[in-house]
Amino acid sequence: MATLGIIGSGNIGTAIARLAVAAGMDVVLANSRGPESLAGKVAELGERVRAATPQEAARAGDWVVVSIPLDRYRELPAAELAGKTVLDTINYYPIRDGRIEVLDAEETTTTELVQGHLTGAKLVKAFNNISAFHIASLARPAGAADRTALPIAGNDPEANVAAAALIDKLGFDTVDAGSLAETWRFEPETPAYAVAYCAHPEAMRAFLADLPNAGPTPSPPDDPGAPLPAGKLRTLLADAHRPPVADRVM
Repeated sequence: MATLGIIGSGNIGTAIARLAVAAGMDVVLANSRGPESLAGKVAELGERVRAATPQEAARAGDWVVVSIPLDRYRELPAAELAGKTVLDTINYYPIRDGRIEVLDAEETTTTELVQGHLTGAKLVKAFNNISAFHIASLARPAGAADRTALPIAGNDPEANVAAAALIDKLGFDTVDAGSLAETWRFEPETPAYAVAYCAHPEAMRAFLADLPNAGPTPSPPDDPGAPLPAGKLRTLLADAHRPPVADRVM
């Protein structure tokens, strides 16, 4: 049975874990606080899920999802992730991560920065441009007429194929957006980020615009999601222009 390792037990990691369980996969879930902190979440997710350390999750996974704050990326277990297909969901949010000069100067992308730490791993950017609640609401079986597409990008063709196969199991089509250098096309403030999956996009735009002024844990608008087909996603990616990263305030 295929096993998915997940390092990061926040909203995105948990949403992906639920889909993996629904697809009949085993999940090894880890966070920075230790396996004992995950007892309640593991009980909720079911018997296919077990808690572990990040190193154990990395070793166990046929694929590994990393979903942690960017300012902690150096804590990812590089040795254990070597040779693995790693799906990177991490975004750069200066309001949380602080300013990172090489990103603000657009000398690299977020996933290229993480790849520089995980030198032996094969990173594929995925699941960073969709809200956790839309991961849950928009997943569909293969062949469904209203299936949603997610962008992926990576430097290793075999890893891209492996990531796409996983994402297909989880309920989404994929669109290849290019190399890690092209991942800016679906980072925050681009047309393919978050709002593209909303049934009420104006409410989400207003929420994102107000994030810098909001409280510590603002709640996003209640939105059921709207399917984003692959053809429309390709257009959004192709037409994207890189917003100035140094101006990002969220």
